[in-house]
Amino acid sequence: MLKNLLFPNRFKKIGWMLFIPSLFLGLFLTLTGYEPQFLNGHARSLLPSMANQHFFGIVEVNFAQTIVGVSFIVGALLVGFSREKNEDEFIARIRLSSLLWAVLVHYTLLLLAFLLVYDTAFLSIMVYNMFTVLIIFIARFHFILYRNVKSLASAE
Repeated sequence: MLKNLLFPNRFKKIGWMLFIPSLFLGLFLTLTGYEPQFLNGHARSLLPSMANQHFFGIVEVNFAQTIVGVSFIVGALLVGFSREKNEDEFIARIRLSSLLWAVLVHYTLLLLAFLLVYDTAFLSIMVYNMFTVLIIFIARFHFILYRNVKSLASAE
C-alpha cells in the first residue's frame, strides 16, 4: 500500500476517539431504539421514501443514527488508514493482507445472509453489513500487529 495514500499517524488518535464511542453508541441506539428528541429535524431526502413520494422531498428525521454513522465511518477510516509510527514494508504487507482478509470475510458473511436471512431481518443485516469491512480490517490488522510485536519481544 502506498505510504502517500495513508493519513498521518496523528490522525489515528482522533480516529480512536470517534470510533470507540460511536461503536458503542450505535449499538445502544440500535438495540434500544432510543431516539433523542433534541435531534429531531427536517432534511432533504435525495430519493423517495414511504413518507414522501417525491425526489428531493423534505422528510422529518432523527439525526442520531446519522451522526453516529458518520462519526463511526470517519473514525474507522482514520484508525484503519493512518500510518503507524514506524510504517515499513512489513506493516504495509500486514495492512494489505488484513484488507484482503476483511473483504473475503465480509462477502462470505453477506453470501450467508443472502442464503439464510429473509424479510425485514435481512434489512437489519444489511445495515450492520455496511460496517463489517472496516471493523474486521481494524480488528485483524491490530491483532496481527500486536501478535508480531509480542513475538518479537519474547524472542529478545
